[in-house]
Amino acid sequence: MLVRRHSPVAMRTAALLGAGPDAEDVVQEAWVKAYRSLGRFRTTEPFRPWLLRIVANEAHNHHRAAVRRGARERRVLQAELLDPAGEVADREDRERLLRAVGQLPDRLRTVVTCRYLLELDEAETARVLAIPKGTVKSRLSRGLAQLRGVLGVDAGEAARHA
Repeated sequence: MLVRRHSPVAMRTAALLGAGPDAEDVVQEAWVKAYRSLGRFRTTEPFRPWLLRIVANEAHNHHRAAVRRGARERRVLQAELLDPAGEVADREDRERLLRAVGQLPDRLRTVVTCRYLLELDEAETARVLAIPKGTVKSRLSRGLAQLRGVLGVDAGEAARHA
């Protein structure tokens, strides 16, 4: 039941945090690690942020390994993020936004991704990334400011449409 309920968001998380076409492998490894770590899971805490933290760690490890090998290309699972029936301009805007988000430094990209593309609230984002809530706010502010500069639009509004 947990796998069925949380795998879609785990796949999106892995893909958006740099796993790209290897998102399934990252998520599978995260599920194995989550299973092995069930004894450390605090039942008083929500399961989803705990799992997504594991997925985020696995995606980060995967990304670091890919960079070391020189494989810097990442593809986002566009079928889930883009509405193929939408306007061409909307699709181009979303693609441009995703490219811009992908160019942010990792610490800003992960916060913007969790907050706007995965639609996690600040507390969930803090738990998933294992950083204080205040750090989420400051990184989100810096990330959105950089996106505004690159895109020349209200990045927060643009991210909500992605």
